[in-house]
Amino acid sequence: MQIGLCVDERELSHGELLAVARDAAADGFGSFWLGQHASWDVLTSLASIGAEVPGIRLGTAVVPTYPRHPLMLAGQALTVQAITGGRLDLGIGPSHRVIVEDQFGYSYDKPARHVREYLAALGPLLRGETVDFRGATLRAAGRVEVPGAEPPSLLVSALGPTMLRIAGELADGTITVWAGPRALDEHIVPTIRAVAAQPRVVAMVSVSVVSDVDDARERFAAQLAIAGELPAYRAVLDRQGLAGPEDVAVIGDDAAVERALRRYAAAGATELIAAPFGADEEQRRTRRLMAALNGAA
Repeated sequence: MQIGLCVDERELSHGELLAVARDAAADGFGSFWLGQHASWDVLTSLASIGAEVPGIRLGTAVVPTYPRHPLMLAGQALTVQAITGGRLDLGIGPSHRVIVEDQFGYSYDKPARHVREYLAALGPLLRGETVDFRGATLRAAGRVEVPGAEPPSLLVSALGPTMLRIAGELADGTITVWAGPRALDEHIVPTIRAVAAQPRVVAMVSVSVVSDVDDARERFAAQLAIAGELPAYRAVLDRQGLAGPEDVAVIGDDAAVERALRRYAAAGATELIAAPFGADEEQRRTRRLMAALNGAA
């Protein structure tokens, strides 16, 4: 299994993020991922980390599209590529109505149309091409030139059928969250493979190696309750017949966690991103197991 590591950057200093990335590389993780929240700028952070930590791939999970014009995002992504020697996996997504409209003040009308138009401009810009795109939601004209920068791999946060088709047509694949093996096998993988021959299907999985499963599940449910209320996440949970994110999280002892993660690979995930959760010792134990499993058949 190809396993990357994702950490919550919001309560960590830059020095702490750098140390975690160094440890991830030393432990053999194939990739290191950060999210974009109301905290560190993810691309700036990864550029800085990549300049100090060689070898490991670096990913965004994910950059919201609405507040960053494709010309600006292309410049940022290609800058990271140039600094890190081409190790960026650029995950993007439309975020959620409550964030886009209530925080940024943009319209969230027809987000799939927005993403299609965004990718129509962003993809060529990342390849160094000149664009003159005029769509219903977006206009982009110009070119971005960053010497020595190759296009990053481009992934789209996609869970519904329309977004998955867009990801297959205009990007290298999808990055999923709250989608377990059933959702991958029955919905996500068949939908994207219908329009793309060899798409990347990168599954984000919340993981905790613990002895008291019920206690860990209750803590996780309390912490992530709001995620189950967001429409895109609610839809993928309902598709699986699950009550909340705690029903997708992989929680158990070493053997149970390994079995659960192998089901993701069997369902068609090409890569996993492990997001350890729990108390500090639980997270350390989880990371040790993930490191041991990384690359195992």
